[in-house]
Amino acid sequence: MNLTYGFIFFIMYSFLGWLVEMIVTNRNQEKIVNRGFLIGPYCPIYGVGGIIATLFLYDYRENIFITFGMSIILFAILEYFTSYIMEKLFKARWWDYSQNKYNINGRICLETLIPFGLLGCVAIYIINPIMFYIINIIDFKFLHIIAIVLFIIFLIDFIVSLKIINSFKNTAMSFLKKDNTEEISKKVKDALLSKSVFTKRLVESFPKAKAVITNNIDILKMKFELKQTKKELKQTKKELKKARKVNKKMRR
Repeated sequence: MNLTYGFIFFIMYSFLGWLVEMIVTNRNQEKIVNRGFLIGPYCPIYGVGGIIATLFLYDYRENIFITFGMSIILFAILEYFTSYIMEKLFKARWWDYSQNKYNINGRICLETLIPFGLLGCVAIYIINPIMFYIINIIDFKFLHIIAIVLFIIFLIDFIVSLKIINSFKNTAMSFLKKDNTEEISKKVKDALLSKSVFTKRLVESFPKAKAVITNNIDILKMKFELKQTKKELKQTKKELKKARKVNKKMRR
């Protein structure tokens, strides 16, 4: 699979994943919420999952049980490390299974494993054959142009979304002096909702998203207070130094 085909597969799976998220998360809501941390209609984690399924599961398509089992393992690893990396990069947890039974650090849980296996089988036995058929009937040069255009759109979206996501950390930091963690969480969310329409969309897309800064507020407060104490200590040293100079002059 060359880069052009690979990126087309990535975009198509990302779009299909976005559709799945829309259907699952909006079935009990009165209004439609655009899921995903990017602005456009795609969820990259599904795109990566589709590529992984194509590369690692295609050779095992003759045995549906192996395909099912490997899908569970591969997608569970993907979801766990995606959650971990996004939390470290953006200082926010975008999904949390802590309230679910048999979860691992709130990043993955047992009840999502079966759907992972089913998604892998659907990708290998249904989606991939259709996608291979479509790309094979389209002229490669035309497909290459489409891939370039989509890549430019995706890259712009990614850059803009990174800037928006970074506001989560900055906004949370601005409320660090508050004493109550719940108050901080509410203030952070309210502040974010008052920003641009894209920031508001992101907050509404992940209503259960937790700013890590609020989850670890005690530690952050200690760091903040330590920083303030150091400033005060530095100021005190300066004042003592001045007082000593004045005292020496008075003795003379």
